[in-house]
Amino acid sequence: MTVQNIHHPKPRTKPQPRPVQQPSPMPFQRYTPFVPIDLPDRTWPTKRLSEAPRWLSTDLRDGNQALIDPMTPGRKRKLFDLLVQMGYKEIEVGFPSASQTDFDFVRSLIETDAVPDDVTISVLTQARADLIDRTAQSLIGAKRGTIHLYNATAELFRRVVFRMSEAECKQLAQDGTRWVIDAAEKYLRDVEFGYQYSPEIFTQTPTQFAVEVCNGVIDVWQPDAEREIILNLPATVEMSTPNTYADQIEYFSRHINSREHVCISLHTHNDRGTSVAASELGLMAGGQRVEGCLFGHGERTGNVDLVVMGMNFYTQGIDPKIDFSRLDEVRRMVEYCTGMPVPARQPYSGDLVYTAFSGSHQDAIKKGLEDLEAKADRDRVTIHEVSWQAPYLPVDPHDVGRTYEAVIRVNSQSGKGGMAYLMKTDHALVLPRRLQMEFSRVVQAHTDSEGGEVTSEQLWQIFSDEYLNRTEPFQGKGFTLESVEDGTATIKARILVNGSERVITGEGNGPVSAFVDALGQVGVQVRVLDYTEHALTAGGDAKAAAYVECEVENGETEVHWGVGIDPDITTASLKAVMSAINRHRRQAYAVAI
Repeated sequence: MTVQNIHHPKPRTKPQPRPVQQPSPMPFQRYTPFVPIDLPDRTWPTKRLSEAPRWLSTDLRDGNQALIDPMTPGRKRKLFDLLVQMGYKEIEVGFPSASQTDFDFVRSLIETDAVPDDVTISVLTQARADLIDRTAQSLIGAKRGTIHLYNATAELFRRVVFRMSEAECKQLAQDGTRWVIDAAEKYLRDVEFGYQYSPEIFTQTPTQFAVEVCNGVIDVWQPDAEREIILNLPATVEMSTPNTYADQIEYFSRHINSREHVCISLHTHNDRGTSVAASELGLMAGGQRVEGCLFGHGERTGNVDLVVMGMNFYTQGIDPKIDFSRLDEVRRMVEYCTGMPVPARQPYSGDLVYTAFSGSHQDAIKKGLEDLEAKADRDRVTIHEVSWQAPYLPVDPHDVGRTYEAVIRVNSQSGKGGMAYLMKTDHALVLPRRLQMEFSRVVQAHTDSEGGEVTSEQLWQIFSDEYLNRTEPFQGKGFTLESVEDGTATIKARILVNGSERVITGEGNGPVSAFVDALGQVGVQVRVLDYTEHALTAGGDAKAAAYVECEVENGETEVHWGVGIDPDITTASLKAVMSAINRHRRQAYAVAI
């Protein structure tokens, strides 16, 4: 055996210096690092979460006040009903002293008996006697209600916004609590009534002072086994790494009075992108309830995402006590109600979170699913009864109403991707991206008026009615095409214009441009912006689809897509042009008959 010499690269004689990271040009020196509380004997790092917390949805209050266009009462009611259906038992429904709209919405829930007996509605108020009185009036007749009081305890807010000393701040919290008790005695004797207090902003308040303020509130409220108090500790602005919030929660939990009668509630925002981590660590540190919004809606960067929080428990084999089995429907309803899209990469719920584009990822997932199927066959159970383990998939998409391949359900809030997927897989149409966007608006208009979910068959009917079946004012009756040596195409076409037959002729560098030229004879000015085509089927009865994006001028210029399907690709192209101009919103064409 002959061993050949193998060339090895010449080794470096000395370590190469690392690239020097240049200082940022941004004025980072203006910012002061957060000073965490000193808690060397913290115990939360060794704790494990074994059960879901109490949940409070603040979608209708914190989530709503963060929207560009606040929800209408009708959409708020749809969202409230959704939250109830999902299993949320505590729902903050508004800020009734802030607006007549919020007050009326709370009243409508009570007066229409929309709140189930086991659901508690909560309303927010500032610490002012008149506002508290108005807030209590909004809950008259409720079965279960909570007044949520807050006042500013953070040094920055006390000093800059309210010009208030620590003593005045503590006194206001106690006075506000007395006003709540008085208002409840006056208006809510028949209501199963609860009280929640928030030192605002907890994360920017010295923790010792937050404890002092809350103990003063406890002295007034006098909680006992039948009279719980909820102390909500909001990270209204996320100030530091999530472990610092957990330290604050553990310190607070150790030093608050009447601890056995206190429910510590966590309300984290996502300024640093770690609200979920802060809430989870806060639960490990003694928190018992989590406030947030579906999909992380809320002011600025949003509240903690209740979907992510709940599903994180689920993937650890812990019952979240919330129904996420139809997560796409939940997402679409929230998008419809709020007008806010859920990003495609949102954990558990985004359009693309169960779709892999990398070949190696696809292969690993495929083999993982095959392994699960083999285990199910071996154990003679369904695949949904097999312990879940699959590469790249922390949760079985079927558990949340999804599939691995794509999102295929469609309604008013479905993105263009879901509709494009159905049109391709079920009807063999590969829609150009801008046509996808246009068609999604057509579908949304349909579902806004009709409501409900759109099936694949309904989607095809909507598409056909919008793009394929329009025959007014133009309908093709046949054409002849001649090509001359200089590359100019001449077309002679018979068309119906508002029911009258016309013969038009035109020239261009191809059939489409020649037909567009001919349309000028009947008063239509068209410019083709984009064109694409593909075969629909193979064999002797094959059909082709053509898509054109047209700029149509008739008084004012508008852009429309048109679609044509025909065994002959040229005919399909001309049908697509007529589809576009027939879709022009201004149908009163000045045609020369």
